Amino acid sequence: MQLVWGVGGDPTEEFESVALPHLDTLYRSALRLTHNRAEAEDVVQETYLRAFRSFHRFNPGTNARAWLFTILRNAFLNRLRDAAAESATLASEGDSPEDEFFHTVLHGDVDRALKTLPLVFREAVILTDLEGLTYKETSQVLGCPIGTVMSRLSRGRSLLRQALRRYAREHGYLRGRE
Repeated sequence: MQLVWGVGGDPTEEFESVALPHLDTLYRSALRLTHNRAEAEDVVQETYLRAFRSFHRFNPGTNARAWLFTILRNAFLNRLRDAAAESATLASEGDSPEDEFFHTVLHGDVDRALKTLPLVFREAVILTDLEGLTYKETSQVLGCPIGTVMSRLSRGRSLLRQALRRYAREHGYLRGRE
């Protein structure tokens, strides 16, 4: 069976036209998952390398964004497993002043609150609420039923609200039992 490519018959050009428009979105998600720019860049680079290597199996006309998010998630989870194998903890040695500035000023309380969510809830919230994937697309990326996505979203949003309420009280935006 011979594959027919849409852009002049060149698989590299076809890959670029299908995959590269999602680069910024994938990087934002990787950054929210890893909380580290260098790690996020590595995850995205690995995602695109894996996607390019398996692009011959991609069905033109299908949802490239969901396909790329699935690869990104798997790359991220593999990195977590690898890191866990090397060390019993994933504790960082401390953020550099640049990273600290990036986390506090550019991301603010919402990203700090996102970090408090367990991974299964954080993934669902990031993919659906921040990246705009549908429940069906999120279900495909996470490899679980739509009902599970909805459940994880509900719980994740609830935990996120609690964390944001806590931050609002700490900063004096809310008082008392608000």
